[in-house]
Amino acid sequence: MFIPSQILYEKDIENYPLGKELLEKYADTPKMIIENHNNIESMREKNNVEFPKMKQALIIGTRKTHKYVENHKVSDFLVPYTSSGCTAMCLYCYLVCNYNKCAYLRLFVNREEMLNKIIKTSNKSKQELTFEIGSNSDLILENTITNNLPWTIENFARNKHGFLTFPTKFDMVDPILNLKHNKRTIIRMSVNPKQLIQKVEFGTSPLLARIDAINKLAEADYPIGILIAPVMLVDNWELLYRELIITLKEKLSTKAKKSIFFEVILMTYSYIHRAINTEAFPNAINLYNPDLMTGRGKGKYCYKKEVREDVEKKIREMLQKHFPNNKILYFS
Repeated sequence: MFIPSQILYEKDIENYPLGKELLEKYADTPKMIIENHNNIESMREKNNVEFPKMKQALIIGTRKTHKYVENHKVSDFLVPYTSSGCTAMCLYCYLVCNYNKCAYLRLFVNREEMLNKIIKTSNKSKQELTFEIGSNSDLILENTITNNLPWTIENFARNKHGFLTFPTKFDMVDPILNLKHNKRTIIRMSVNPKQLIQKVEFGTSPLLARIDAINKLAEADYPIGILIAPVMLVDNWELLYRELIITLKEKLSTKAKKSIFFEVILMTYSYIHRAINTEAFPNAINLYNPDLMTGRGKGKYCYKKEVREDVEKKIREMLQKHFPNNKILYFS
């Protein structure tokens, strides 16, 4: 359970039911009023070495921008929703590319406004649209603080048109198991070899706990996906990912294995990651490999084309061997 060291909040959250609820919940936590959750000077001025301490802060405000971005992988739109950032500290976190060291958890209390827009957009479409509501945060983690997911899932299910989806690295799914979701929410569990979870995905749930959560969700009739993401080409990566896929085969329930689909995403890294990780986690594993990586946009690195092609071939073969009846939606 996340216990914030301090809360920085916009004054107008007091005008929202969830805002009042959170202020009461953390009545004894030190607080400071801020002008804008997007621009907290006292946080921006901190050094990279303070990154873990910054992650202990909780920022609460309202989301002002609600722009939808087209997406053609598992959803039609990436949708801004009730949080951004995270309390976990994965060494490759893509949110760090967007927010630098200010990738701490921010909660937005105007949830009614955001869900109403999703439902309105969904109902305008003749075809059923899928909305990715977790691209900027981890909603299973957020739910331990806000209890937003039961409210979101059941209210959207009543609409009976369209789908919601989100990924997670956490196993705290019990609060959503008994909901009337009408199979309108697709939950995707992100997995990695257990050794890499321990060494790279700090503050997230262990592999076996995530698999147990998948089985619970499948039993509750949620549509389920598995993200093997991001694939990190460390020493012995092929052995590690083969063991991961075999573990999935052995530990997933029969019901889960009948319905899951896969997504596979190779890691993107950046200069910002290298700077923060070097200072904040000096003893951590180094994910940057100049022999395998090349530049990709401003300050970013990805695996070279020939490397990516080799990795895709091998992982597809592993999945085909152990999950021949399950679809791989994409490999990127």
